[in-house]
Amino acid sequence: MQILLTVAYDGTNYAGWQRQENALAIQEKLENALSALLDRTITVRAASRTDAGVHAMGQRASFFAPDLKIPIAKLPEVLIAYLPQDISVTAAEVVSEEFNPRFGAVQKTYVYNIYNAPCPNPLLHRYSAFVPRPLDLSAMQTAAAFFVGKHDFAAFCATGGNAKTTVREIFACEVSAQPNGLISLTVTGNAFLYNMVRIIAGTIVYAGLGKFPPQQIPQIITSLKRENAGKTMPAQGLVLMEVVYALSH
Repeated sequence: MQILLTVAYDGTNYAGWQRQENALAIQEKLENALSALLDRTITVRAASRTDAGVHAMGQRASFFAPDLKIPIAKLPEVLIAYLPQDISVTAAEVVSEEFNPRFGAVQKTYVYNIYNAPCPNPLLHRYSAFVPRPLDLSAMQTAAAFFVGKHDFAAFCATGGNAKTTVREIFACEVSAQPNGLISLTVTGNAFLYNMVRIIAGTIVYAGLGKFPPQQIPQIITSLKRENAGKTMPAQGLVLMEVVYALSH
């Protein structure tokens, strides 16, 4: 039996999702918790390898447990005692033996939060990027719309990625002002390149700062050159919100 978990975490104290030799990762903590609970070595596979400092509300990870005696609906509650306070399993369901949480995903949604004010807010520091210069919200919204569609996003991929192709499809890309003073960028796509959302966020921030007009975004995309896009925004502003699968999995 294969079980699919929904995992939420504050990524501040971790070197990312993926288990590493010399650093603490979220995968290691989750696998250790499951292994202790089930009294056997458990390995999980995730939908997304989030980077160091990146957070999640809707990460998905699966594992095999042919002899699980705990009711699936109770599994998240039971796991609380085995996980640190900055990691939580919020849901669990049975999926097919052939299911793959990474390759079975049909879309993912990320949110990037920016705190735009003259002075930083310590209570928002772990979950947003601070930008002190005034941002033009309308320009940012115009810029965001140009990312929608199927494009070659080579200009928005950091060095170190190993994707076979840099073509991706963005279904929605929107910028909105939040009541708490945050500006949120919400991006939904079929898949994402290494640091792609953080580079898109940096490019949209540049448009908001007036470094180039929003209408220049299509030219930046077609240039395929990383140096033409904006900077890579800090990790703490990024949250993996949702991973969606086909109805049958």
